[in-house]
Amino acid sequence: MASYALLKRTGFVKSVVNGFRASRAYASVAVGSDLVSAAPDVSLQRARSWDEGVSSKFSTTPLKDIFKDKKVVIFGLPGAYTGVCSAQHVPSYKDNIDKFKAKGVDSVICVAVNDPYVLNGWAEKLQAKEAIEFYGDFDGSFHKKLDLMIDLSAALLGPRSHRWSAYVVDGKIKVLNVEKAPSEFQVSGGDVILGQI
Repeated sequence: MASYALLKRTGFVKSVVNGFRASRAYASVAVGSDLVSAAPDVSLQRARSWDEGVSSKFSTTPLKDIFKDKKVVIFGLPGAYTGVCSAQHVPSYKDNIDKFKAKGVDSVICVAVNDPYVLNGWAEKLQAKEAIEFYGDFDGSFHKKLDLMIDLSAALLGPRSHRWSAYVVDGKIKVLNVEKAPSEFQVSGGDVILGQI
């Protein structure tokens, strides 16, 4: 937090955010799109310990297994252990999990361009693993197919995901929210999408 305050005072954060805003490309998926068809050859990696990875032979989960015949709320974020993601984005879903379940949502999923081991450690630190399913998009292939990638090299993160959320029924997007910049938290939080279901 202290380093963020220092960067903010120097204007670095403002220039980086403005650069992200200028480079914002709108997602190729939209309300009505089928996520499985948009990324047919993509699988995600469920968050797990290294030992769990070894014992499962480093298995992956095809998108159809995540979305078929299910009501899913999914949200993407720039990365594990980052500021807004840890302090606001994940908690906004964790704190509303009972409300999502009451609306018939089968699962709430967090996906990030991280490996499944980093996501596992982060989920445990946030005490969110029981409420939210975490999936790694380790090479960014999921986000690339959806046109939801952003280059965050200026913040030393490299290629990452935009901050976004969606309500998906049987693979079809019913609601899609994408922030204008990865530092913003206006439309992708749990409270917002809860009101859109």
